[in-house]
Amino acid sequence: MPEPLADQFRGHFGHRQHLYGVLLDHLADDLEAGGPTAETCRDQLDAVRADAIQLRLLAAVFRIVLRGEAPQLTPFYACLGGTAPAEQCWPVLRAVLPDHVAELRAGLTRPPQTNEVGRSAVLVAGLFEAVRRTGLNRVRLLELGASAGLNLHPDRYRVSGPGWTWGEPDSPLALDTEAADIRPLDLTIVRRGGCDLDPVDVTTQEGRIYLTSFVWPWQLERHARLAAALAVAQADPVRVDRAPASEWVAGQLNRPPTPGVLTIVWESITRQYWPAHESADVDAHLAEARRRMPLAHLSMEGVPPRQGTDGYDIRRDGPVLRLDGEPLARSHHHGPPVLLET
Repeated sequence: MPEPLADQFRGHFGHRQHLYGVLLDHLADDLEAGGPTAETCRDQLDAVRADAIQLRLLAAVFRIVLRGEAPQLTPFYACLGGTAPAEQCWPVLRAVLPDHVAELRAGLTRPPQTNEVGRSAVLVAGLFEAVRRTGLNRVRLLELGASAGLNLHPDRYRVSGPGWTWGEPDSPLALDTEAADIRPLDLTIVRRGGCDLDPVDVTTQEGRIYLTSFVWPWQLERHARLAAALAVAQADPVRVDRAPASEWVAGQLNRPPTPGVLTIVWESITRQYWPAHESADVDAHLAEARRRMPLAHLSMEGVPPRQGTDGYDIRRDGPVLRLDGEPLARSHHHGPPVLLET
C-alpha cells in the first residue's frame, strides 16, 4: 500500500530548516484537513514516493511566483531577493492556492525536470580523457536525457581548476571543478545534439521559467549558473529531439561521423528514471556501434541519498563518472567538486 501522500510531504526533508521544509509540513497538514492542498492533490493520493508529487507542487507554485502572479509570496524566495522568514510563508501561500488550483493540479502530472549545468564540469573530465585515449580531437557529442540541452555546450562555458582553464574565456558561465589534476586538451565539438522524453525549449519564456522552477529558491549559486547557461543556450540553441534514448541513439549511430571524428555519447543522472529494457537497449546499440566507428560512452550516474539522512559524503554518496564503464571520478549530484579516482 502506498505511503500516504501527507507522510511523503513531511518525510521528504524531515526538517524545517528552509522554506520548502517548512511549507511541506504545512501542506501535509492542510492535505489531511481537506484544505486547498487536498483539492489540488485529489487525483494524486495513490502516488508513490518516486513520483515526487511534493516537488511537482512546490515547483508549480514557484512558476506562479516567477510569472509575477503572486507578488505577496516573492518576499519568501531568496533567489528573487526575498528575506522574509520561512515560518511566516504558510498563511500567505494558503490564501494563494485556491486561485490556482487548476494550474497546480495540471503541474502535478508533469515529472520534475532539471538540467544541472554544473554537471558539465564533471563530464568534461571524461571528455578530455576520451580524446586523450583515442587521439581524436574532433568530437560528435550526443546526450541522452538531455532536458534542455544545457550540458551540450561545455566548450561554450569557462571550465577551470587550480592552474588551468578551458573553454570560452568570456563565457557568462564559469564552472570551477576544484580539481588540479585534470589535464585539459584542445578539441573541437563539430556536432552536438540530444534527446529527451519531454525536452524543454529554452528559447521560450515558458521553458526558462519551467527549468528555473525546479531549482530550490534559496540555492543562489545554482540559480546563477542556470541563468548564465540559459543566456548561452539562447544565443546558440542546440536541438533536443523528443524521443526515447534507445530509439534516438540507434538512429544517430546509424549515421557514422566523418573520418577522424570521435563520437561521444554521454548522460548524467538519467538512467535511474529508465526502465531496465531501455538501459539494456542503449548499451546494445553502443556495443554494436563500436565495431563501426570510434566511440566513447561517458556516464555520470548515481542515486542521491534520501532526504533527511545524515550528511552527504561525495566519496560515498556522489555519482560516479565513468568512461566506457571505468570509474574516473566522483562529484556532487549538482556538479563540482570533482574528485578524481586515485
